[in-house]
Amino acid sequence: MAKTDDYPITQAIRVLRENKVSFTAHLYDYVERGGTGHSAASLGVDEHSVIKTIVLEDDQKQPLICLQHGDREVSTKNLARARGCKSIGPCSPETANRHTGYMVGGTSPFGTRKTLPVYMQRSIEELPVIYINGGKRGFLVGMTPDEVQRVLKPILVDAAA
Repeated sequence: MAKTDDYPITQAIRVLRENKVSFTAHLYDYVERGGTGHSAASLGVDEHSVIKTIVLEDDQKQPLICLQHGDREVSTKNLARARGCKSIGPCSPETANRHTGYMVGGTSPFGTRKTLPVYMQRSIEELPVIYINGGKRGFLVGMTPDEVQRVLKPILVDAAA
């Protein structure tokens, strides 16, 4: 597993440090459209434990983040039901960047430009360790799901498709 002490200090890392989160840093060669399959293979971990940070909008154009297993898709229908709205859909990359301050492919749920509600797939909390974006393309951080819950206080949902 590619661990390093020499990693970028992103806004996400600043938030993790401020909250005294225990994490490991993992750099890999970013590949456009490589997704979680590529990052999992690069780190030698199961894709199910690599967590995607997806920026979405509801039918009122209100942004939100959904954390989902890398090998699963988000059921926007189930997520909309959990949020109590008619529909949810993806943001454009430009809109996602405006809300989070991160480029698509490097979006972390930590240290977003605006405070956004975070919804997390319930089964993520069952994993011993997860790997989630550290705020830059080609950079994941490893931590326990408990740390994510402590810092982000996400709403747990069943929104895997």
